[in-house]
Amino acid sequence: MSNNNNIDELRLHLFDTLRGLKNGTVSVETAQAMSNVGKTIIDTAKVEIEFTKATGETVVSKFLESERELPPGITSIRQHRIA
Repeated sequence: MSNNNNIDELRLHLFDTLRGLKNGTVSVETAQAMSNVGKTIIDTAKVEIEFTKATGETVVSKFLESERELPPGITSIRQHRIA
């Protein structure tokens, strides 16, 4: 398991917890704790998004980054905003 601490990793952990809950290897209390932590992490991402909307600034969030690679020949992505 990687240690990327992004949305994909959170989903992986939450789905692992769900599977464990279904097959009896994870307790209800543990699943509930994981759910609460996941919700808190997602709420922090929502704050980042709201900040971006309110200020117009671009927030670089490693949590919302994807692990996808850029297509061949593309070395970066630049976003422009129209004010």
